[in-house]
Amino acid sequence: MLLNVSYNDKTITKKIDAAVGKPFTLKERFALGGIGSPKLFITETSIEIQNLLILDNNLNTCNIEMRPQGVIVRFRSLLETYGLVIPFYKLNLYKGDFAVYSIYRDNYFIKVKSDTKAIQKFFKKLLDYKADNKPTSIEDL
Repeated sequence: MLLNVSYNDKTITKKIDAAVGKPFTLKERFALGGIGSPKLFITETSIEIQNLLILDNNLNTCNIEMRPQGVIVRFRSLLETYGLVIPFYKLNLYKGDFAVYSIYRDNYFIKVKSDTKAIQKFFKKLLDYKADNKPTSIEDL
């Protein structure tokens, strides 16, 4: 689900919390060693996201926030901030050629360059967390 998260809107906050859970507490953030990615440079996106990114001439970057049940990929276009909300059961992550990671959710995708060790370390942490917190039954979804 692609949302404009620029403003503090309670209905959007409730949608995000229902999809990927409430943000981690400060104690949990320390235990995980941080929940945010470094700056990621976008190389390619799906058409809906591309239509937002071409509105300005800035460098296309994003970052990823881990949540208890998924991730939020945030990027900016013009003066607005958008978030691609992806629950773990819809998250598909692929590592391609030339250190490019592809993040998929249904018909949305974002491909980012992973040219530093910090980015690769974050994706490993994300995949490990996703594997450790898989739902065990349909009721957990």
